[in-house]
Amino acid sequence: MAWRTGAERTDRRRGVSARADAPGEGDGGTAAPGVGDLQAAFCATLVDEWVRCGLSHAVVCPGSRSTPLALALAADGRIAVHVRLDERSAGFTAVGIGLATGSPAAVVVTSGTAAAELHAAVLEADLAAVPLLVCTADRPPELHDVGAPQTADQTRLFGVAVRWFADPGVPAGEARHAWRSLAARSLSAASGGSGAPGPVHLNLPFREPLLGSADVGGMPEGRPDGRPWHTVAAPPAVPPPGLARALVTRGLLDRSRRGVISAGAGCGRPEGVLALARALGWPVLADPRSPLRTDVPEVVATADSLLRAEAFAEAHRPEVVLRLGARWASKVVAAHLAPADQVVVDPTGRWSDPELAADLVVRSDPGGFCRAVAAAASAGGAPSGSARWAASWREAEAVGRAAIDAALAPGESWGEPALARRLVAALPGGSDLVVSSSMPVRDVEAFGLPRHEPPRVLANRGVNGIDGVVSTALGVALASARPTTVLVGDLAFLHDVSALVGAGRERPPLTVVVADNGGGGIFSFLPQAGALAPEPFERLFGTPQDHDLAAVAAGFGWPVVRVDGTADGRLAGLEAALARCRASGGVVHVRLPDREENVRLHAAVHQAVAAALAVGS
Repeated sequence: MAWRTGAERTDRRRGVSARADAPGEGDGGTAAPGVGDLQAAFCATLVDEWVRCGLSHAVVCPGSRSTPLALALAADGRIAVHVRLDERSAGFTAVGIGLATGSPAAVVVTSGTAAAELHAAVLEADLAAVPLLVCTADRPPELHDVGAPQTADQTRLFGVAVRWFADPGVPAGEARHAWRSLAARSLSAASGGSGAPGPVHLNLPFREPLLGSADVGGMPEGRPDGRPWHTVAAPPAVPPPGLARALVTRGLLDRSRRGVISAGAGCGRPEGVLALARALGWPVLADPRSPLRTDVPEVVATADSLLRAEAFAEAHRPEVVLRLGARWASKVVAAHLAPADQVVVDPTGRWSDPELAADLVVRSDPGGFCRAVAAAASAGGAPSGSARWAASWREAEAVGRAAIDAALAPGESWGEPALARRLVAALPGGSDLVVSSSMPVRDVEAFGLPRHEPPRVLANRGVNGIDGVVSTALGVALASARPTTVLVGDLAFLHDVSALVGAGRERPPLTVVVADNGGGGIFSFLPQAGALAPEPFERLFGTPQDHDLAAVAAGFGWPVVRVDGTADGRLAGLEAALARCRASGGVVHVRLPDREENVRLHAAVHQAVAAALAVGS
């Protein structure tokens, strides 16, 4: 650690540059690099190596101490640099980029509370396995524990939530050989080189002066042909030899058993999952975040409503469940599947078993697993289980879709179920739909019906919070360059309203649909709503707001279209508003019936499905 001498500190107080640019003894007059030059070279090296490793986006917040890295990113030209005012919003914007692309974005902030603001995004990236590179600038060691401003202990600030933490210290010439390794390892760890993708934290202390020349500082050479300094080989994408055949001939996936495939985000390509479903004779319960919400016979999209009908649920209890990718948000679906034997497939081997009931956890790429098991199952001919099992699910799915269509027909019902259903139907293929936690993700899951080419559905379901949803959608739109829509409730919109700040200069085509029912709608479905008197329930849980959300959005410079859904059931206003915002983005403020009416509407749709099933049985 290089501490300043007393003479150097005196020079600093007199305003003399701390850069050691005087000729060194015996160096023939060649200027030695100063601390600013070394820091510039260090940061330029990180950026060059990150580009070699695939980094293409960085989210930067204004701050002094992070100057060397911010300038290196801006000067490189190969990385899209997005500037955000609020560090919390910046963190979730980077999460959105990682969610959309599968590759990490760097988020760069200054020291102190700026670093702490990233914690929520780091937790989401950790539990959702989203790649993320967090770079926090820091004060040098001599400014710690002495009362220096904007200085906090940032060592392992995010605890066990990161895949890797490193603090290389203030850049020094003798450590130049390690700079590229640091950069390559950080990108590899964030991308899942040693397990699941997730956040990596680099804490980077810098000394003043914060400006310098990378050329004077001296960048170490990279590997030839632009190759990364380190390359990490991925694990095999197929299950262990013999496992697939054992599973289908005498094991958990025996085709004589009544089973279902639960498919969520990360389940693999549709072709492999559908081939396996046909080989086993099992239905696919397709979460909207999977790529399987398509209109094919094997797919069941109305499981949340179907399984609320007691007679149907009792007759359709599976013996085994094959879990591919993320779980459904629906507690009804989760409770129905929990008693069955469970096979969990995950490429990273993470322990995804909240019911503590998994019989087998397979570390394999879901696509490779599906192909291997489908081949083994097909070798045995047609499925030997009951032919009526898959057929009965298909028939019930058709009844459920028709009943929901009738219950939510224009002119019959307007509310959050209809909004979710019409939104999924109205978005163009090749677009992205980001859905907030709480009610939006559940409504899209329950009422968004399959399409030939559905939009890609994304959500922050790692920690399931409503914070940062608009920022996440902004990151998705910035990275995907496709029309992007986000569905949020009124509270989630206000929670992340800083995402609207400063986005205008590079605003992508993001449409923000705000479902405004005057508070936290999900709490009206929980026991608190019936157990508490209205006043404490509203104050502590409902938390209605009296802000004009359209005026709030307009105040930040966003175009706003108001849609009144409280008067009748016509949906033309929604579709016209979406079309108006699609090209350049904007906010669609949808006024909805109150939260009590929303509970009634949900119950009415589920009852309609149950009644239709009873008639058809």
